[in-house]
Amino acid sequence: MIFLEVGDLTGLVVIILAIMFLPAIILFIIGAVLLANQKKKAGKILMILGVVYLLISLGICGSMMM
Repeated sequence: MIFLEVGDLTGLVVIILAIMFLPAIILFIIGAVLLANQKKKAGKILMILGVVYLLISLGICGSMMM
């Protein structure tokens, strides 16, 4: 099976979903770890960046998926 075969584009959907969710999840996890390790300001900034990235990516990539 070819991952991006013309008849079956599930690979493309998986790639778009990974671009939408993975960076936001990684930023949020790193922010939570920093927040737990007494680096409150850096942790809050990374968690906010993760949420903002998620909102923007859901808007842009979500509109492309429609």
